[in-house]
Amino acid sequence: MLFKKKKGWEIPERRITNEAFFINRRDLIKRIVGTTGLLAATAIVPAALASQDKDQKYQATRNERYKFSRTLTDEFDATTYNNFYEFGSHKSIYKAAQALTTSPWSITIDGLVDNPKKFDWDDLLSQLPIEERVYRHRCVEAWSMIVPWIGFPLSSLISLVKPLSNAKYIVLETVMEKDAMPGLRQHWYPWPYTEGLTLAEAGNELAFMATGVYGKKLPKQMGAPVRLVVPWKYGFKSIKSVVRITFTEERPVSFWEKLQPKEYGFWANVNPQVDHPRWSQARERTLSGQTIPTQLFNGYAEFVTHLYEDKKSENLFR
Repeated sequence: MLFKKKKGWEIPERRITNEAFFINRRDLIKRIVGTTGLLAATAIVPAALASQDKDQKYQATRNERYKFSRTLTDEFDATTYNNFYEFGSHKSIYKAAQALTTSPWSITIDGLVDNPKKFDWDDLLSQLPIEERVYRHRCVEAWSMIVPWIGFPLSSLISLVKPLSNAKYIVLETVMEKDAMPGLRQHWYPWPYTEGLTLAEAGNELAFMATGVYGKKLPKQMGAPVRLVVPWKYGFKSIKSVVRITFTEERPVSFWEKLQPKEYGFWANVNPQVDHPRWSQARERTLSGQTIPTQLFNGYAEFVTHLYEDKKSENLFR
């Protein structure tokens, strides 16, 4: 008899939320509130949401260049259904993530740049143009959402350090805070979490560093105080809680590519016609429970197709 031994990154069936409960969860909350009143409502809303700052630097003007056809994802859904493996391999990590220390914070930019520097986060943020962009987000696991990010173009950060002529890629790295992040004890993962882009991708107008969401400070479970957002790629490329950006001449091998190179590659551009080895990528499930067709480059082909015209021999979509 053959026995299947689960790998560390696989989730047991007993831990998967029942689909019907997930889809109807907001109706359940409404019924509870109607029965028990305002006190119950206060208890249901997680502290992770209630404590978010809503000050002036997160009240940014929306950039209308980036259109979206669906309604915004419900804020509660988007901020409580998150991947952040440093806090666990399930989606309900928002409570555990509150242990992360996000102030003070700094970002080191080094490698092949003319002006390597360690930036104090608050000082850096005051130097950069802040705006809101509504982007589609497509996870490699085939779920999706529409999110109003607040932040600045990655290109504006790159311009502060002046890459050298031989710099071709950037490597981004997530913070490692062992006391706050229980997932770091899972030794089979190749910590720290890293991701990479070509310099051309990093300089593309869509590449965005998010500092807020829904008019508020970015919550810890979504990658506070700053995360990458590259909406034409699968969500695991949008690395969270960034502490280092290194410019390099060699193409990096990032976190998931090290762990499962046959399933996760460097490019990871969204394509409905190229399946993941274990599931179809033709359709996606929104957090509101709809199933819809997936679009090439997640609907951003007009902005990014030119980046890959000379790379057609590569596997760009896994």
